[in-house]
Amino acid sequence: MTYKLLIGQRIYSSWSLRGWLPFVVHDIPVTVQDTLIYGDAFYDDVVSFGGHRTVPAVITPEGAILTDSLSIVWHLANAFPDRGMLPADKIANAKAINMMSEMHSGFTALRSACPMNLATAWNGFAPDEAVRGDLARIDELWTDALAQSQGPFLFGEYGLADAYFAPVAIRIAGYDLPMSDTSRAYVTAQLTHPAIQQWQEDGLSNDTELGQYEMPLTRKPFPKR
Repeated sequence: MTYKLLIGQRIYSSWSLRGWLPFVVHDIPVTVQDTLIYGDAFYDDVVSFGGHRTVPAVITPEGAILTDSLSIVWHLANAFPDRGMLPADKIANAKAINMMSEMHSGFTALRSACPMNLATAWNGFAPDEAVRGDLARIDELWTDALAQSQGPFLFGEYGLADAYFAPVAIRIAGYDLPMSDTSRAYVTAQLTHPAIQQWQEDGLSNDTELGQYEMPLTRKPFPKR
């Protein structure tokens, strides 16, 4: 019962990371196929996964095709209810789903201004009002969840909500964005998780840096944890 997962470049593709993490963290058998988002073979690769032209994409063991990270993780939570991907408590469960939904559809200012990049960090980024607004809302969501769970992750053990906010933690570290002490501790917990470290190591070993992700800022090493 093995899934097939198509992902883009690890150092850049935040949505691929969200789709990949639940398989690794929750020990779900998967065969991973890499594609280059701006590469010549990208179209042929996505056609074999339903042709939606986005990553991640999944083919289930039964042959169903999932072409969005939210549908992927929701399917996995339903297919493996004993893996603890979502909180068992009804209120916490609803809160986790709401947080994931906000991440899926929102925080566009942060996502646009601060592309994920695990190959480098940047000096001198100054968040504008829209980015600061996104950060304030994220900080509110994180601190509220962590106050209830007592950490280190949003709902205790590493779950789908954490997978969804992992690329945000990477952005906060890479652009040195202002957050509360509680949220900064959560960023550290994310970056030191073995799955995140594996993802980064694989990306640095296999991916080529792309000019599309260059910033008009001074480079510095990505924070080591």
